[in-house]
Amino acid sequence: MNQHTRIVVVGNGMVGHYFMQELVKRHPDLAAANLQVTVLGEEPRPAYDRVHLSSFFSGSTAEDLSLVEPGFYDRPGLELRLNARVSHIDRHQHLITLTDNTTLSYDKLVLATGSVPFVPSVAGRDRENCFVYRTIEDLEAMTAAGKTAKSGVVVGGGLLGLECAKALRDMGLDTHVVEFAPRLMAVQVDEAGGRVLRSQIENLGVHVHTSRNTTAIVDGATARHRMVFFDETWLETDMIVFSAGIRPRDELARESGLAIGARGGIAIDDFSRSSDHDIYAIGECASWNDEMFGLVAPGYDMARTACAHLAGETASTFQGADMSTKLKLMGVDVASVGDAHGKTHGCRSYQYTDEVRNIYKKIVVSEDGKKLLGAVLIGNADEYGTLQQMTVNDMALPENPEFLILPASDGKAKPGLGVDALPDTAVLCSCNNVSKGAIGEAVAAGNCSIGAIKSCTKAGTACGGCVPLVTQVMKAQMVKLGMTVNNHLCEHFPYSRQELYHLVRVGEIRTFSDLLHKHGKGLGCDICKPTAASILASVWNDFILKKDLASLQDSNDYFLGNIQKDGSYSVVPRMPGGEVTPDGLIAIGQIAKKYQLYTKVTGGARVDMFGARVEQLPNIWEELIAAGFESGHAYGKSLRTVKSCVGSTWCRYGVDDSVGLAVQLENRYKGLRAPHKIKFGVSGCTRECAEAQGKDVGLIATESGWNLYVCGNGGMKPRHAELIASDLSKEDAIRMIDRFLMFYIRTADRLQRTSTWRDNLEGGLDYLKDVVIHDSLGLGAELEAQMQHVVNNYQDEWKTAVNDPEVRKRFRSFVNSMAGDTNIVFVKERDQLRPATVEEKQQAQEKQAAKVIPILAATE
Repeated sequence: MNQHTRIVVVGNGMVGHYFMQELVKRHPDLAAANLQVTVLGEEPRPAYDRVHLSSFFSGSTAEDLSLVEPGFYDRPGLELRLNARVSHIDRHQHLITLTDNTTLSYDKLVLATGSVPFVPSVAGRDRENCFVYRTIEDLEAMTAAGKTAKSGVVVGGGLLGLECAKALRDMGLDTHVVEFAPRLMAVQVDEAGGRVLRSQIENLGVHVHTSRNTTAIVDGATARHRMVFFDETWLETDMIVFSAGIRPRDELARESGLAIGARGGIAIDDFSRSSDHDIYAIGECASWNDEMFGLVAPGYDMARTACAHLAGETASTFQGADMSTKLKLMGVDVASVGDAHGKTHGCRSYQYTDEVRNIYKKIVVSEDGKKLLGAVLIGNADEYGTLQQMTVNDMALPENPEFLILPASDGKAKPGLGVDALPDTAVLCSCNNVSKGAIGEAVAAGNCSIGAIKSCTKAGTACGGCVPLVTQVMKAQMVKLGMTVNNHLCEHFPYSRQELYHLVRVGEIRTFSDLLHKHGKGLGCDICKPTAASILASVWNDFILKKDLASLQDSNDYFLGNIQKDGSYSVVPRMPGGEVTPDGLIAIGQIAKKYQLYTKVTGGARVDMFGARVEQLPNIWEELIAAGFESGHAYGKSLRTVKSCVGSTWCRYGVDDSVGLAVQLENRYKGLRAPHKIKFGVSGCTRECAEAQGKDVGLIATESGWNLYVCGNGGMKPRHAELIASDLSKEDAIRMIDRFLMFYIRTADRLQRTSTWRDNLEGGLDYLKDVVIHDSLGLGAELEAQMQHVVNNYQDEWKTAVNDPEVRKRFRSFVNSMAGDTNIVFVKERDQLRPATVEEKQQAQEKQAAKVIPILAATE
């Protein structure tokens, strides 16, 4: 690039922001690279995820949908201007004018203006409570209108229309879809597939009206609007949302004289350049070979190409895009690959229909039967990855291609894609342009879990459709590199933690020695012993310091307290929901004062007391138990806290009793052992004072019930929890939490937090929803019963310990003495004791020695 190159990017949507990510990747210090970049965003907020826009209606916030990392646009050489709309481009002066009459000069201009929803020219289309489905502001307006509406209609039965229909249904509206074509998703699916899709959608309670052409929208008799159709039939509704396709935002290009594609859009070449080679166009506003692309993946590809060309590279070109798609619309799998309609001359097709389960599958093959040209999958899309790669990479079909879509009935595996047959150049993740070769390189660098692969390559982090195939490639590459593709717990057990869990549960094994005898070898180790201890506690909930179990525990569980750096322990009594009486606080203060313990209010809304010596623990516990407290399990891989705001009991914004529910949840799940620690949060309204969306399990009260969030965490790698169900009753919320926690306990790896576990689930959040909410595995009742068993067998470990003389013997610093450990030394700071530093401890020991030596001399 030239010195002091001025780049202006018009548009800060998904593609515009991706362009900036690519540019920053190439030039981390833009200013040092002599680049001055200005990004103009028309909306009041920076780039957000439009692909998952409908999640806004089920609890996701604008912050959740944001694609912008904190500080991204704060770097030197980069400026982001929001609420900035361009009105004119002067190509000769290399100048753009904004609607506020400010001007900007450019050397290179990147147009990422996207598209606008198509609104049919219907009289009444601009009436109140008629919306388009495009921006967060649109959704906020729909949400406000939905509070008084009872019914809603989506005009358009394509991808966006069905996404919008899901949003209206999630709002609780009686939902209709009106489509001009004779079937839903006419671009992606054929007639037979359309029939099955319609049946699936209608089974979900959405009314479908096809072959309907709206001619006018007028006042309704029973609702706000009446939609009048061409055949003089009509439909009444309170809300109308137009989602009937998109049109490219090419008005700036037209006005400035740039070449336009035959069907609209800014004409671009293979480098994403317009007819003016100082102006690039990327995303939905662009037309390549008179073809426009309404998916995000081709837009990302254009952005990469433009960025490479700006850097002087000509090897990277845009060559069109694979428009294969795999989506889950209102819980229904829908996938389309290649020539789904069979338009290729001489092609043939194979079809499979299951009218009982509403499944339809079709493949289109070449005339000679050797190549796959396209496919349609409705109701089940398990074969999508295989079929998509076969089509894109022009791979040979098996001898009987129909078996690719027929269900296996003889117990044999279906013919599929051998990942070794894929070339390294095969793109597995089209959204982020991740090839098979890139996955192989990531594995060679030590990334051998799907979570690690996602993190380092970004594969599977957009739509997620490629994850099953990426997993296959990852494992195949591990085998090729001589790695052992297993998840054995350790050398003593040739099983994963999940498999070991099932062996314990099915075999009713209650001791480690029995488990080792039946399924392991050797004596065990520091990996398998605490893992087995956790599994046994999760299944049977026996006292962890029983004779056969105590030796398995790590140091914290063995002493029922967290060991600190100086060898002392912390004591954390449980305060369910953070609720505590004045008498309880007084008792804690008296105990802390008596034993000279450092006290601190924790982030989980309870009191932690530090500095207890091991021989003091039973006495401290006894006094806490007498005051009504019990173990807070701060030492265990178990439920730690349920953080709560004050809710509707006190707060003027609260809409439900968050404290009451938090107390109930903490008392239900206290003592539950899991692969990792678990934290809850319960907020009484969407102001979220309990930070529920940063917890493993979070509940937020709404006017209609409780929204349930899962798999969040704070710590070194904070992660937002994800909404899994909305508007639940308290009873239903508890049932769903029972299922979620027990499914996590059953299937997670050792020391795996819920967030990491969720990232490694091949089906992602949709799979987790299916299992927990929709009971797709038929395990719901079993998981609930198993949780109830754990709840019924709860015991306060402190109380059991202090009441058992044999257990109390363990809490001594020395076997043959009740004396304390003199190596534990404290100093005073801010009116409390803290552990002494090495230097302070040496000084204390020297003072002690000085007192002793003269006495010894006097007796000589």
